[in-house]
Amino acid sequence: MSLARPVPADTPGTASAGHGLAVLLLAISAFVIVTTEFIIVGLLPSLARDLGISISTAGQLVTLFAFTVMLAGPFLTAMLSHFERKRLFVVILLIFAGANALAAAAPDIWILGFARFLPALALPVFWGTASETAGELAGPEKAGKAVANVYLGISGAMVLGIPLGTLASTAFGWRGTFWGLSGLSLLMAVLLLVVMPTLARPARVKLAEQARILKDPYFLGNVVLSVIVFTAMFTAYTYLADTLEQIAGIPAGQVGWWLMGFGIVGLAGNWLGGQFVARGPLMVTAITALVLAAGMAATTLVAGSHGWLAVALAVWGIANTALYPICQVRVMQSASHAQALAGTLNVSMANAGIGLGAIIGGSVILHLGLANVGYVAAAIAILAAIVAPLVARLKAGSA
Repeated sequence: MSLARPVPADTPGTASAGHGLAVLLLAISAFVIVTTEFIIVGLLPSLARDLGISISTAGQLVTLFAFTVMLAGPFLTAMLSHFERKRLFVVILLIFAGANALAAAAPDIWILGFARFLPALALPVFWGTASETAGELAGPEKAGKAVANVYLGISGAMVLGIPLGTLASTAFGWRGTFWGLSGLSLLMAVLLLVVMPTLARPARVKLAEQARILKDPYFLGNVVLSVIVFTAMFTAYTYLADTLEQIAGIPAGQVGWWLMGFGIVGLAGNWLGGQFVARGPLMVTAITALVLAAGMAATTLVAGSHGWLAVALAVWGIANTALYPICQVRVMQSASHAQALAGTLNVSMANAGIGLGAIIGGSVILHLGLANVGYVAAAIAILAAIVAPLVARLKAGSA
């Protein structure tokens, strides 16, 4: 089944260049949206001091966002899947602009919490529909690459958005950072309104009809595989900074630069994921999961040599970021219909994996020590590689 739908309802002559620019704008919008999601981590100390609350209380803002994405995303995407994509994206970015402005002006934790709740509702709708729309704009042959381009927004936010936003908060305060994100969201809404072609409005499919994909064992197998993959990724990645500082002996002031290097290398992984996913999403998932396992395990093994550590982190970073587009394309292609809902379910389950990974990693640290986190994460990644061919059998059985 093709990831892309037929043809945008646009003037034929505007197709190629205009559609390519629209995919680029979706990628930049993704950058703004993902930065909005994760920037709170770098702002917690300053906003906690400013609002007179504890770090643990401020940390609940992170939990609120993640759980909202996980629980509300699939339902909202199913309800909005028939909306014309251009208008939908503009509205989503306007929500982000307003929510970030409200966060910047929030007088207390309650208003700030509401300002974080609103974009958490819109984020999974964007991911589910942006991936599908990128494939539609690019056409069947280039759909995987187009989805990978949109996913560059994730890598860009990790590499530049969050560090730069945190630095901006040092210069302008946490409120200034939110004002900046509000302005960027508004700018992207205007650019998409002007540049993006009007697409053929998707046919309205009843919620019960869309939910039929939940009865498809092959689709459910792919969703479960995504949970395992993201659990593996974030069992180790959540505690990478501690690993670098305590196991590898990297000075605290240099850890941020190592993390940035990890993300920059990951940009290559995003590109590779888009290039190879068309050769067989399940096979590519299995191979990449094994590479991920090798990188995570090797990081602890070679931690004493910073040269080899850099190599291990590069392997880990490439596989880690490659799995973002690979998993999204794989899950969406496994859906017989309702691809927007399928894409959002993958994002929701990714959030479940992120949370589960953080819990598992924390438990490993508590009972086995930080040095064993990478090995446990690698074992989970190997489990993903084993599950992938089992999921492929589900497709053969349902054929």
